Amino acid sequence: MTQRIPPLPKDQWTEEARDVFAFWGEPNAREEGSKTSILPVMAQHSSLGMAYNNWGKQLLMANTLGTRHLELLILRVAWRVQSAYEWHHHVGYGLNCGMTLAEIAAIKTYPQGHDWAEEDAVVIDAVDALLDNNAIDDALWARIEKQFDVRQRMDLVMTIGHYVMTSWALSAFGVPVESWADPIGFDLRTASGKVPQRTLKPGEGDGWAEGRD
Repeated sequence: MTQRIPPLPKDQWTEEARDVFAFWGEPNAREEGSKTSILPVMAQHSSLGMAYNNWGKQLLMANTLGTRHLELLILRVAWRVQSAYEWHHHVGYGLNCGMTLAEIAAIKTYPQGHDWAEEDAVVIDAVDALLDNNAIDDALWARIEKQFDVRQRMDLVMTIGHYVMTSWALSAFGVPVESWADPIGFDLRTASGKVPQRTLKPGEGDGWAEGRD
């Protein structure tokens, strides 16, 4: 994959660009730049990068959906749109919130491969409905209403849209998985053949930025 929009060159690091790097609390990011692949690209357009960071933080860290449903949603989006970047990162986040590798594998084969609870099924069905039909029909909406309150329903739809948008941007810009990572493939093995391990989200406890490979 060719990287169409490269990281912002160091000689162009403004204070606004450094704000983008440092937003998630990554150690030394303001001085040394972010070690992620996405933030140095978003710093090319720092006002957009900060708006994206704030919106993404709301949906990732303050989402009214439970963490399991959030990660289920993101992983289904990543699989459906074939976002290697989002899949790699959110497999680790999914494991950290208690999902098993078997459950994550079954996200790809839904509805086969796992006996999904209704509250899980409506999340996956919502992702598929919006990707396939650009809408949620009345029957599915009634199912969603039985599982989630008004704020959760809003977060469900907006979060699906956010991660589709993010995945499209990563693909269109040519943003790769970090060079220091051992990428987790859709086969749920890392490039070196290891079993994926849990990882912390940005800001989720001390040491979240360490060992993120």
